Amino acid sequence: MKDEFIDAIHSKNKIRLTFHSKEDRQELTRTCAPMDYGPSTRANNKSDRFHSWDYDSDTARHTLSLLPEQVISIEVLIDTFEPAEFVTWQPNWIVQRDWGAYS
Repeated sequence: MKDEFIDAIHSKNKIRLTFHSKEDRQELTRTCAPMDYGPSTRANNKSDRFHSWDYDSDTARHTLSLLPEQVISIEVLIDTFEPAEFVTWQPNWIVQRDWGAYS
């Protein structure tokens, strides 16, 4: 799954992410843009995570940071995304990529 996720970062393909939601206590499926893979800067647990932009979020916060054990499946979609849709900060990505001004 990690390799598919990183490949989708490079190709800028959206993904369909199915995961165990701790907050909702159920399985959820979301359409996302893969942003990065690596340790969390916010969580107490610094383990590597799948960081994504959640297009289907029902809250103001659209980022998902999921531990690998939470992820059930990742399906790479044919739809692509543009980083300008969500990158509004100066990125410091863990996974190197060629996203132009958003790299």
